[in-house]
Amino acid sequence: MKKNKLVLWIIYGISFSAFSQTASADLVTVFLPGIVSTGYNERDMAISPDGAEMFYTIQAPRTAMSVIVHRTLNDGHWSDAEVASFSGQFSDLEAVFSKDGKKLFFVSNRPVQTGGPNKDYDIWYVEKDKQGWSNPIHAGTQINSKADEYYPSLTSDGSIYFTAERPDAVGKEDIYKSQWLNNQFQKPVNIGAGVNSKLDEFNAFVDPQERYILFGTEGGDGDLGRGDLYISYRNTDGTWTKAKNLGSPINTSRLDYCPFVYEETLYFTSERTISVSDGTQKQSLKEIKNKLDSWGNGWGDIYSVPLKSVIQLK
Repeated sequence: MKKNKLVLWIIYGISFSAFSQTASADLVTVFLPGIVSTGYNERDMAISPDGAEMFYTIQAPRTAMSVIVHRTLNDGHWSDAEVASFSGQFSDLEAVFSKDGKKLFFVSNRPVQTGGPNKDYDIWYVEKDKQGWSNPIHAGTQINSKADEYYPSLTSDGSIYFTAERPDAVGKEDIYKSQWLNNQFQKPVNIGAGVNSKLDEFNAFVDPQERYILFGTEGGDGDLGRGDLYISYRNTDGTWTKAKNLGSPINTSRLDYCPFVYEETLYFTSERTISVSDGTQKQSLKEIKNKLDSWGNGWGDIYSVPLKSVIQLK
């Protein structure tokens, strides 16, 4: 299997216990600075199961533009970013691979029918063949509704978790699961208390084996400001434990969101900043612009941290 230069871990086990712990600050690093993380707002990472493709979103402030970009791994180096073949016309974001890598789900406000009006945000997917990726396919009305659906996340059996604004939501936006059964998605079910609350739960990544779920909440217990990442573990009866804040240095006073786990590395988006000036001397306009045009300017960058430094599964 082709691998990139990231440090990867695989943890095997039949039975396990799970708990969270605090990662040391030096383990939280910006992901490919100047390559993936730049002066633009990069968010919601997706890496293919074979490690050879990467998708992520570049989004303008206030979501004036949102496009999914694509890179491939060649001889140990990532290619230049290009707009994904299925993106660039509408507002697209939040890509995720199926277990076999043959489907890529994502979110878009594109019209369901060609020539029709732009819709609310729905879940779509593309299929891979020898020529590349297909035209986008609407994921259907079983999981999509007249309201917004966001951040699909897939389990090993093909079931899908996503966030949505629905009549049975505890808050404005809750996390739902649609079971994949008989080659179709079933009616979505609110995954319940422990995770969903009167607050907004957003950007939920579920472990493919459904052992844990990572998601964003603003104003929850231990909140450090503007939105933090939380974790909940799945009980043997299918319910979820009370969510726990991942704490510092994962979370900051800025927005921290869009979790994604690949080969035991946790990727997430953060709007944390680096100082433009250390206060020791005056900065020229050129120096200030250079720093504002680089990662750490507060627009959003992708960070990574070893998953085992955050949680342990045994």
